[in-house]
Amino acid sequence: MELPSVKGRIDHFGVDLKRQRLFVAALGNDTLEVVDVKSSRRERSLAGFGEPQGVLYLPEFNRIYVANGSANRVDILDGTSLARVKSVERLDDADNVRYDAGARKVYVGYGNGALRALDPATGDSSGDIRLAGHPESFQLETRGTRIFVNVPPARHVAVVDRAKQSVVATWDVPGAESNYPMALDEPGRRLFVGARKPAVLLVYDIDSGKVVAKQPIGEDTDDIFFDPQRKRLYVVCGEGRIDIVRQDDPDRYSLEGTVRTAPRARTGLFVPEEGRLYVAAPAIGTSPARLLAYRLR
Repeated sequence: MELPSVKGRIDHFGVDLKRQRLFVAALGNDTLEVVDVKSSRRERSLAGFGEPQGVLYLPEFNRIYVANGSANRVDILDGTSLARVKSVERLDDADNVRYDAGARKVYVGYGNGALRALDPATGDSSGDIRLAGHPESFQLETRGTRIFVNVPPARHVAVVDRAKQSVVATWDVPGAESNYPMALDEPGRRLFVGARKPAVLLVYDIDSGKVVAKQPIGEDTDDIFFDPQRKRLYVVCGEGRIDIVRQDDPDRYSLEGTVRTAPRARTGLFVPEEGRLYVAAPAIGTSPARLLAYRLR
């Protein structure tokens, strides 16, 4: 799926399952790319963003949340017209976005260290949770009140209690740094953290906070996804590959295979409802930007 005229780095995705659309944050192009998955074609290219990084679509409200890194705001779009209905300002380096469906709150990682809670319907702010540095990927428990947050400047994972609105623990990233991507297997009580220096996958027991396994991975990862049906992890690596890591049991992991992608293709989206993994390949030389789609077996 080509993304004509899209230049520079591509960051994270959102998905609209009902309309079969992907929303792609074209960070280096300052656009949000809307892709029709059914026809494998780009539907729209929306301008007016400032280094968009995180994207979240909420079907319950038919709203798209776009976090802008350089514009320091979160834009809220109508999911049908794609018009901007509100902007939440003063969110420096707004980055990853997640939804707490139980509490009906949107969380945005931003600045030198905070998560901002927003009302999903109105965009109104309801407070910050302070962190020790800029947050990267974070994951929410659905059966508990914790948020696990990668904080690379502090070289730790912050454990936030949503009810207390504060950090209740920090877990070291032993023997590694630059911990950016994260995935959660909540039923299996395991948290997966990707580090870049060195390139390694760390597996945490979320009850003890201890690292129970390490697995070498490809360089420059920025997205990791856990597939509970197939007991696999998909590690999207910017060196141009996807590492498929098999979960032999909760404490043992092995490399099942590697799929070649494209240089600097380090972000993607796993859509379990479709049985597909999408990876963003930025434009390089005469090769245009494109989305690569992989059907899982």
